[in-house]
Amino acid sequence: MEPVTLITGGSSGIGAATARGLLKQGHRVAITGRDADRLAAFATSTGAGGRLLTISGDAADEHHVAAAVRQVVDSWGRLDTVIANAGFSLPGTLESHDAQAMRTMVLTNVLGPALLVQQTLPHLRQSKGRIVVVGSVAGIRNTPGNMYSVTKWAAHALVENVRLLVAGDGIGVTLVAPGIVDTPFWDERGGCPDAAPALTAEQVAETILFAVNQPEGVDVSHLVVRPAGQVN
Repeated sequence: MEPVTLITGGSSGIGAATARGLLKQGHRVAITGRDADRLAAFATSTGAGGRLLTISGDAADEHHVAAAVRQVVDSWGRLDTVIANAGFSLPGTLESHDAQAMRTMVLTNVLGPALLVQQTLPHLRQSKGRIVVVGSVAGIRNTPGNMYSVTKWAAHALVENVRLLVAGDGIGVTLVAPGIVDTPFWDERGGCPDAAPALTAEQVAETILFAVNQPEGVDVSHLVVRPAGQVN
């Protein structure tokens, strides 16, 4: 039977590249996102038909997450892999951030993955599936005043916490921490730094697929992937 994967933030960037890769491998894929038009455009571009499910919603809203999981299971009867990819950063530093914008970022980047895990664990225990959380090298080093880094440190801690929680359930739990990636992530930060080496979304997606494709009984816990030449 075709495996079923749910990806948050799946209409662009790393999430979209991962969805394309999984579709090519025969998965049925559901993606979530806030922008219904962007979801529809992505669906059209894949030509995947009924093997791709698009779901509008907020990854940090418990009702939206629960509804998305329910829709996937109702549609396809199972859930094998979940990929917590939705997240964003803010330009500037803690000194200049708007308080509400910080709140939204913390909820999306930290609460969002936790809600996804909470809602999907019963199904993943049945399938002995996998959880992948997309973190960042910002979660393993500090940058002055970088609240995005704070959220990724928290997300990385969540991954280890969940790994310990499900260690006896046969569920794989993987953190993928990319360095600089040239994706729409940078749109709100004035664009990807021109002089910096950068990965493509497809290269990060290949790392995610490596974790997803491990045989039963193999749990790859932590993958850091940087472009060659990125110093920190």
